[in-house]
Amino acid sequence: MSDSSASSSSAARALDQNVFDEWPANVRAWFDGASLADKTGFTASLLSVDANGHVRTSLLSVGELYAPDSRTLGIALWPQARATRAITQSGRAALSFVCDAAFYQVQLRVTPLPCAAGDASGLVYLLASIDTGEAQSVRYARLTGGITFELEGEGSAVLARWERQLEQLKRAVAASRR
Repeated sequence: MSDSSASSSSAARALDQNVFDEWPANVRAWFDGASLADKTGFTASLLSVDANGHVRTSLLSVGELYAPDSRTLGIALWPQARATRAITQSGRAALSFVCDAAFYQVQLRVTPLPCAAGDASGLVYLLASIDTGEAQSVRYARLTGGITFELEGEGSAVLARWERQLEQLKRAVAASRR
């Protein structure tokens, strides 16, 4: 019995937990809208709760996330996604992902953005502010990835679409700040 409690005690001390209300520099660099080809495979999970209490998830790439500053995040979602409806109704979401060997979960307050002029993408744009964020890692194991993917077939077309999406998202975010 003492062995397991000693082990639990050691494991508890091995947890590094950092709370933040601004994007850490390494995370913000992932969401800066630049060098998308170098960031393919990264996936973040956007979680929300719908009116029936069901958790809804949208898996997002760097082509759908943009951090214009240290406290906010622009998000581009497909209108038919169940998470889109849940988020626009509740104004709340959580974003989780793995970055630089740590697990991140960020609680967000979310408001819809109007589409930028000339945007024909059909996407829904949201502006989220960090309510609170937390990064966790342990000393005895290194996270090497979360949910990841590889672009297949028309990867260059996907990258081009992401670049267009992010330009529209950046315009929508900029317009909201005028």
